[in-house]
Amino acid sequence: MSHSEDAPSSRDRLNPAVFHGSVIGIAIFLIATMTFTKQAGALFDAGLAWVNDTFGWYYMLAAVAYLVFVLAISFSRVGNIRLGPDHSRPEFSLLSWASMLFAAGIGIDLLFFCVAEPLSHYLAPPDMAPESAAALRQAVPQTFLHWGLTGWGMYVLMGMALAYFSYRHRLPLAIRSALYPLLGKRIYGPIGNAVDITAVISTVFGIATSLGIGVIQLNYGLNFMFDIPESLATQIVLIVIVVILATVSVVTGVEKGIRRLSEFNMLLAAGLLLFVLFEGHTLNLLNALVLNIGDYFSGFVSKSFDTYAFAGDDAQQWKGWWTIFFWGWWIAWTPFVGLFLARISRGRTIRQFAMGALLIPLGFMMAWMSIFGNAGIDMVANDGLAVLGEQALNTPQSTIYTFLEQYPYIDITASVVTLLGVVFFVTSADSGALVLANFTSILRDVNHDAPIRLRIFWAAVIGLITIALLMANGLDALQSAVVITALPFSLVMFAIMVGLTRALRMETDKADARKLVAASGEGGNWRERLDRALDTSNRAGAGATIEHALRPGLKQFVLELTQRGQSASLSEAQVEGEPLPRLTLQVDFNEMPSFVYQVRPHRMRTPSFLPVDDDYYLRLDVHLAEGSLGQNLNGYSRGQVIDDVLGEYERHLQFLAVTRADGSVTHAMPGSIGEPPEGATQG
Repeated sequence: MSHSEDAPSSRDRLNPAVFHGSVIGIAIFLIATMTFTKQAGALFDAGLAWVNDTFGWYYMLAAVAYLVFVLAISFSRVGNIRLGPDHSRPEFSLLSWASMLFAAGIGIDLLFFCVAEPLSHYLAPPDMAPESAAALRQAVPQTFLHWGLTGWGMYVLMGMALAYFSYRHRLPLAIRSALYPLLGKRIYGPIGNAVDITAVISTVFGIATSLGIGVIQLNYGLNFMFDIPESLATQIVLIVIVVILATVSVVTGVEKGIRRLSEFNMLLAAGLLLFVLFEGHTLNLLNALVLNIGDYFSGFVSKSFDTYAFAGDDAQQWKGWWTIFFWGWWIAWTPFVGLFLARISRGRTIRQFAMGALLIPLGFMMAWMSIFGNAGIDMVANDGLAVLGEQALNTPQSTIYTFLEQYPYIDITASVVTLLGVVFFVTSADSGALVLANFTSILRDVNHDAPIRLRIFWAAVIGLITIALLMANGLDALQSAVVITALPFSLVMFAIMVGLTRALRMETDKADARKLVAASGEGGNWRERLDRALDTSNRAGAGATIEHALRPGLKQFVLELTQRGQSASLSEAQVEGEPLPRLTLQVDFNEMPSFVYQVRPHRMRTPSFLPVDDDYYLRLDVHLAEGSLGQNLNGYSRGQVIDDVLGEYERHLQFLAVTRADGSVTHAMPGSIGEPPEGATQG
């Protein structure tokens, strides 16, 4: 097999099956929605009602199951496994990472719902008297339920699976990869293409729907501040401007554009939150926040399973338009947000990823929804601001501006909200374009993103679809359609849970097998071992080790295995940035994980405590499928090289024996340097 991680980004190319299939599906859906708007709206509304009546109970159970699975995985022994090779470390700082997952996973909807939703639950609760003390106490905890751990558990499940299979096993950064333990190499065929096409279509329309909601709110904000008319023409201009900004951001990549915009937005949102807290009834808001948090956690189990079975038709309808809608909405967004979270989380452990992605957004969301929500409820309940309550029920896009009018410096705060909306708009569009480009590409290196031209294409498509839907007044129908399409995708998520469980079980079996086989002995005497410990070989010394020990030793080992009927090979590759060739020994097994033993030359700065003149030296590091062993082969003899590789091979055989004995493998995971069969289509 060739080295997929060594291939330059110029080999990245379009995945024709997924790309063209997605474009055709989007075009058909869009034309039908625009041409038969009323009929489509009626059909989707009826479909949403049917899903709520027939599968409401299933959505409630599924949402909890995803979260329980994520928590169980995180706190088990596999929580220490890295989303990448064992030697990998996080690419982004905690602050940058938190900012990006916050911006991608919540976005502009946070501005849209922060006042409107708590007020709606206070004024029109499902199973208690409106504007009562009970409704007042449950309004914000109910909002927490819709925006808290349950929804983020879905994102974490998808992000965890994609990052694990892509960065640890070198599979494509696509939804199909999470099904490898169940489907094996069939993920590169029609089944995998169908899964990715479904994910692309769901992602495109999910993002377009949110952006449509966002542009309506932006238009209202501009009308509020500058009397710019609320019209389709204004909204089209806004979309064009935002798409241009998103294109600039997505072209610069995650490391610069998306990261910097996300950090800026996080700081801006935190500033607005503190302003509302300290300009309002600070102590009352803090007391309410603590109470809301306690009510959310103490009632989490009962609320999560509350189907309102005995509460009447009105409560059932409320559940469909709120809780079931949110669960379907979160599920529909999991391909997009999950892939983006995977893209920014390489190098973190499963536990670090899960706890961070669950708790960091939860903490900010609780503070945001509680402070804005309780302040808004207080304005309606105690200050008599009835217009705010009417807006929450009928025109939620206007509530944030009416709310801020009750505070000083409205010109500044309204500008901040509008700027927040624009930046949230841009970060959703640019991260969405990046994800869609990766979905529809064949990336030879999962650490790279799709070609820039493809990112620009999808940014433009998102903008065009948003404009078309606004022209056709199809946003309401599309919201219902997204929830309906989430139903089959929820089954895919259960399949991902099964596949991830099997793969992680293999991982633990392999770790146990390494412990059962004793470490190979060190060849040579103690002086030779001391020489290697203090070795600071230059290029000539490392080259000599490769020429006289590594290459002949590995060739001899491969020859012996081949003569014994094993499928063994030795390959070399010259990698940019490495001064000497990279050697890879690989032994393949039928439907079982390959044995990989790779030696990578690595240029290092000479430690100051060693008495040598050169500024740099070379290490010859050993990498297995799981990553670096931290072992330097410089100065090894041919016999010592064979002894070392034999020890690792024995451990791998022990792992295979344990795995086969307990039947835990359906489709063996590929090694970290593997790639699909020649000619296979991947995303």
